[in-house]
Amino acid sequence: QVQLVESGGGLVQAGGSLRLSCVASGRTFGSYAMGWFRQAAGKEREFVAAISVSGSSTYYVDSVKGRFTISRDNAKNTVFLQMNSLKPEDTAVYYCAAASSIYTGSSYEHRYAHWGQGTQVTVSS
Repeated sequence: QVQLVESGGGLVQAGGSLRLSCVASGRTFGSYAMGWFRQAAGKEREFVAAISVSGSSTYYVDSVKGRFTISRDNAKNTVFLQMNSLKPEDTAVYYCAAASSIYTGSSYEHRYAHWGQGTQVTVSS
């Protein structure tokens, strides 16, 4: 079992940057593939990025490629989402999630067994 807690959200102007963090409890963080999802008001939750257990492989939705970077520090049980060149359409609640390593890179939320509570990101125009 792993518990996830996100932080780092906030209000930023378009073109700005934010760095989200997700800290996991438990000793098994290093065995999970990790992902970030987001849900805008009135919309379904969508995949944003994912990272393999080792961190050597990363995956992104097309709309954030070149602007967002996912990374992880297994020694600190933490996964990050660096968000640059933010746009108003990036406004959403951002969630981190953990999945079995067999689902590395998956964009399907049902394959992620553990979820954080979310952190709000608001980008003003």
